[in-house]
Amino acid sequence: MLYQGCDQFPEEFQLEFERARPEVLAELRPPDELMLKTREITLLQRPSTKDYRSVRSWFANHAPLVHGEAQYLKCREDIITLRPGRECAGFDGFVERMLHLLDELQEKTSDPRLQYYAPARVDKLVGFIITGVIFMLLILPVVALYELSNVGRRESPFEAIGILIIFTLLFAAAMSALTKATRQELFAASAAYCAVLVVFISNFSTQAVTLV
Repeated sequence: MLYQGCDQFPEEFQLEFERARPEVLAELRPPDELMLKTREITLLQRPSTKDYRSVRSWFANHAPLVHGEAQYLKCREDIITLRPGRECAGFDGFVERMLHLLDELQEKTSDPRLQYYAPARVDKLVGFIITGVIFMLLILPVVALYELSNVGRRESPFEAIGILIIFTLLFAAAMSALTKATRQELFAASAAYCAVLVVFISNFSTQAVTLV
């Protein structure tokens, strides 16, 4: 708007403005680039607890920097990681701790305090475990409700509701522990899981009434 309004000023001012305009833009460009870079940096993820402790332990064992220069490691909130966050990083760390005794990976280093892991194998094992947990959480309540349908007692519908509550809580706990699901995703997945069991319970209740 200032540039468009300059046509009303004297010619000398317009010439000076045209001359100074590139200089002004050049002075404004570094702050703009700095803000954009700052925004990109803030979008980077912070290291997980396992990775942060691993770096702290490596610095403590090898001391690559003098004590004063290594103090920045204590400011965890200011440290970022270039490693993309995994969907179930917490559970992956637990599996890695269980696999640290494999001789094949330990032969890659002579440092007893340094441990190597095979990320591809860890991901496959974690995926297999999560698949098994999901399979069990889907099959066990169905089997339990089917057994209740064979009993056909008056208390069976209330027992079915109890099974629904217990397995829904187990599903939510497993999803929270095995994945990095957000609150919205956790709520949506638990609601969908509960809806599946409710449909089975409704069919079970209809069958029980028919039997009575």
